Amino acid sequence: MPPTGATLETQAAAVESIIATATLAEKVGMMSGQGFFASYRASDGVWGAEPYRAGGGIERLGLPPLWFTDGPRGVARGRSTCFPCSMARGASFDPGLEQRIGEVMGIEARAQGCTLSGAVCMNLLRHPGWGRAQETYGEDGWHVGVMAAALGTGIQAHNVIATVKHFALNSMENARFTVDVRVDERALHEVYLPHFKFALDAGVASVMAAYNKVNGEYCGQDPVLLTAILRGEWGFQGFVHSDWVRGVYRIYGAAAGLDVENPEPLVFGDKLVDAVNNGAIAPQVIDTACRRILTTQFRFACAEDPLPEYPESLVACDAHRALALEAAEKSAVLLENDGVLPLDAARIGKVAVLGRLAALENTGDNGSSRVRPPAVVTPLQGLIDHLGGDRVLTGDERDLAAARAAAEAADVAIVIAGYTAEDEGEFIPGDIALGEADRADAAGAGKPSPPTRNHPIGGDRIDLGLREDQVALIEAAVASNKPVIVVLVAGAAVLVEGWRDRVGAILQTFYAGMAGGTALARLVFGEASPSGKLPFTVARDAADYPFFDRDAARIDYGYWHGYAKFDRETLTPRYPFGHGLSYARFRYRAPTARVLGERIEAAVAVRNEGDVTADEVVQLYIGVPGRDAERPVKSLRGFQRVTIAPGETKIVRFSVAVETLRWRDPTTHGWRLESGVHRVLIGGSSAMLLEASVRL
Repeated sequence: MPPTGATLETQAAAVESIIATATLAEKVGMMSGQGFFASYRASDGVWGAEPYRAGGGIERLGLPPLWFTDGPRGVARGRSTCFPCSMARGASFDPGLEQRIGEVMGIEARAQGCTLSGAVCMNLLRHPGWGRAQETYGEDGWHVGVMAAALGTGIQAHNVIATVKHFALNSMENARFTVDVRVDERALHEVYLPHFKFALDAGVASVMAAYNKVNGEYCGQDPVLLTAILRGEWGFQGFVHSDWVRGVYRIYGAAAGLDVENPEPLVFGDKLVDAVNNGAIAPQVIDTACRRILTTQFRFACAEDPLPEYPESLVACDAHRALALEAAEKSAVLLENDGVLPLDAARIGKVAVLGRLAALENTGDNGSSRVRPPAVVTPLQGLIDHLGGDRVLTGDERDLAAARAAAEAADVAIVIAGYTAEDEGEFIPGDIALGEADRADAAGAGKPSPPTRNHPIGGDRIDLGLREDQVALIEAAVASNKPVIVVLVAGAAVLVEGWRDRVGAILQTFYAGMAGGTALARLVFGEASPSGKLPFTVARDAADYPFFDRDAARIDYGYWHGYAKFDRETLTPRYPFGHGLSYARFRYRAPTARVLGERIEAAVAVRNEGDVTADEVVQLYIGVPGRDAERPVKSLRGFQRVTIAPGETKIVRFSVAVETLRWRDPTTHGWRLESGVHRVLIGGSSAMLLEASVRL
């Protein structure tokens, strides 16, 4: 291993020396994880109990392996800081905040012996029923790319290699191991890949291939995705590793561009050695994979660390918990408010906090993204801490009469409704042992696998609304004739038809992390103003979303989803992409735009006409002529979060690269820029925009 501070030339020479010195078996050994099944068994099936060896490493040469930890709510090891889920942080529209969260994840990963992070989940939310929606940032590729790049570069600031996942078109959960996603060239390159390229161009250094097939081939062994596009078109220099266990099925995956099979050599290993020896796989395939792994590993291992040391005392320290609280406050989206919010603690006597979820530690799914923080503030506990226990009444779905009585005895009712890991999340079949049965069969061993569940958890949602008992609870609270506030806990869109017009306010907090309850109390009592914006479209009718079959063997991913689909079909959403109310009132005026070189420079004035200082997320969309090829009516190309005091006006400026407006021509397999008038649309949501224009 080259020393800290080694030049790139020294690192490259060390890479070539190792490749020349190592045996074929040692080099192939670098191309697989090792020891996962033993570690998983020893931890009684607790994911992330130890760092997992995930490629690299030659003991004879003193070369350490890569040590993997998961995310993206935090570091899936020990008692780490648990941040709000990625979708919540997507609602913050704050890449600066996301980069700081990434830096904390990098610090806590290093403090717990990890050097490779799987925290950057960035698949598009094509449909809100996707079980792992909570792990990504939203439905818009530009927004997802910006946020993912911020997280990944933040993690890497502390010399932990970040990996983007799941490459590509992985936005179904139940059928993720088998589904064949069919997609045409324009949809693939214009919709489902650009955000990955954005993050990789920003410097994120590794890629995790998805489980699913794309156009008939599994992603982990697809030369089109892993070589032609990733390395050929994009020029990516880092390494690619598989998802866990079922990420590659054929030995030719190595030649297709998969550098590491995780977590164990079920397909690579001895079979790959044999394939090289019998001529089925060229030796340079092995050398190229090892060169990618080593070059990436050395770049980070030889860099000077920002901190002199990374003690475990940094894990979930006060500063990191404070960041989790900040993220929870900035992520909450106020969907509706008839004036009931904010509450005045001086005028409120008692508050009824209703719902089973109010007292539940509910930070998100229980799959690979699970973080086990040292403490979680539930919604109920946060409100008790804020008001005092004698001013909080409780009730839930199990006794509607008692819940109504609690609401009647209070001045206001807050209903906590939504989902848990049983309802949505990473799909974990009841009989899964993370592939160890396959390993045991291959080895002829009969050692028991880690414990399995007697029922599956998580997976894709079937119903996009609340459960019947939760709707009944809302109705019981409404029947009290007291103001009702509904707090939605979910990873994506929740349909609200049937009850929304009978409540005073709706606040979506998503899975708000370890400080979510504290944030909720501060938000509803006006100590912080809601400032999140929806990173997805909420429909009035589930039929307005693209077709979704969670058990599909094959599915077509078309060009249209999200607000682009709603615009194209002139559908009226319940809440548009980018929507979010505030306790302040913002007025936009004087949009301007001009072309300067290869960029569009735009600006708008935003004034706070309210009584409180608050943040506003200013959004910029571009509408192209759409004559050469059908394109979205508008596409997000910029956003900024700004803090504005009462009476203050801020000029918010944007700079958009013209090249980001190109479309993919399937006849030439290249990119084209359409000439003509382009609309520049700026405002506080995708449905409230002022317009300027430029000619390209």
